[in-house]
Amino acid sequence: MMLDYTTSGPDETGSQGPHGMDDEMTNKAAARLKSDGWSILETTGFMHLIGPLWERKVDGHYEFALATEDKHHNRRGMVQGGVMMTFADRTCGMTARYVSGKEFMATVQLDTHFVEAGQIGDILISRPRVVRSTRSLIFMSTEVTVDGRCIVMANGVFKILKGPG
Repeated sequence: MMLDYTTSGPDETGSQGPHGMDDEMTNKAAARLKSDGWSILETTGFMHLIGPLWERKVDGHYEFALATEDKHHNRRGMVQGGVMMTFADRTCGMTARYVSGKEFMATVQLDTHFVEAGQIGDILISRPRVVRSTRSLIFMSTEVTVDGRCIVMANGVFKILKGPG
């Protein structure tokens, strides 16, 4: 049997939301984030497909947000685990870059624990922190929360690189 990866499979949730509902949800989340002092980060590549990604600095610490939309759902209608892992990875990596002043990093390891499912429409928040920094590695930790509830815990190790490649 040959699998066809060029067509999308059925939505196992059995629910296809009305067109435009996602736009309304996104607009409400964006208005809420803007009013709370968040601004959109410019992204390219893969992150551009997942975002928009939001950022703010509170008491000298970076915080990041992702308003989940229908495009983030898995086959059960929840937020795809890979989206939450990517969000944790990117926010830890960005914070490692900001704190170290080093432009180029690569994720060496990312341990992720899913504590609770994310719901479409949730605003995910990540507040990464540096656990330890050496000349070549930065150890990071974050919790991804929704309304103060931890839904993902992640720890990452980031290698400081000499250049982009």
